[in-house]
Amino acid sequence: MSAAQTSAARTSARPAGLRRGAEALAATLPPLLADARHLAATVQLGQHGRRRSGMGDEFWQYRAAHAGDEARAIDWRRSGRADQQFVREKEWQAAQSVHLWVDDARSMEFTGDPKRQAKADRARLLALAVAVLLIRAGERVGLADGIAPPRSGEVQLLRLSEALTRAAGQADYGAPEVRAILPASRALFLSDFLGDIAPVEAALAIAADKGVTGVLVQVLDPVEEAFPFEGRTIFESMGGTLSHETRKAGDLRDRYRARLAERRARLMDLARKAGWLFTTHHTGDPAQGALLWLYAALRKDG
Repeated sequence: MSAAQTSAARTSARPAGLRRGAEALAATLPPLLADARHLAATVQLGQHGRRRSGMGDEFWQYRAAHAGDEARAIDWRRSGRADQQFVREKEWQAAQSVHLWVDDARSMEFTGDPKRQAKADRARLLALAVAVLLIRAGERVGLADGIAPPRSGEVQLLRLSEALTRAAGQADYGAPEVRAILPASRALFLSDFLGDIAPVEAALAIAADKGVTGVLVQVLDPVEEAFPFEGRTIFESMGGTLSHETRKAGDLRDRYRARLAERRARLMDLARKAGWLFTTHHTGDPAQGALLWLYAALRKDG
């Protein structure tokens, strides 16, 4: 084969080789991270300034100089156009830490329709997608259980993705982890919150004592909201430890909905007392709206 033929062969083989290499590289990335990046890309976000003075590079405002201001802080050009001196303030841009807790209990594996995401899958997707947006904005994101302490950068997204896709827990219902949460940080808890509410109350109390603010997201399947059951029905927890049989499931609907409303009201009250926000997200709804709301809530100034 001549040199020209060899060169042509290399050129023709290059696209195929490049594609194989790209596919091999993509295969090493966790599917959850790919889905989270795709979801984050569908959300259009504008610039979100913190509108507080402090360390940073972006100009915020001029203010009149006060006694005690250093001479180097004076903007002499602006002051030259007036009868007083002005200080050029910059917008506060210090990175904050955000901690994620995603319930990995068995109850989160429920879906009322095989074509619909399980609660756990939707919760993990929202958590990682909001991490993508926050890290892009310069924040540090980690897990509340200490497995992945808050950090920034693309490598941290891989750590979070791997941690969030680890094997599910064995408990029927989960309890928030708060031991590793840093003082004065922010947190996001995603769960169905259908188990014992006492651990949730205790976790929020500890977080509040640390000056932590955040968001509670109750993730529910539409079936859990509507309770469409009729006739003889056997209800079992996802872990199989709880079971209840009834011949008239429809008769339980009103009582069930009342209990669910009571639980939601209790969660809202706990969040309010701790200085947190609360919302409910259904797996039958698009994830984009929930992601945009969460991002805005977690970036809100305290």
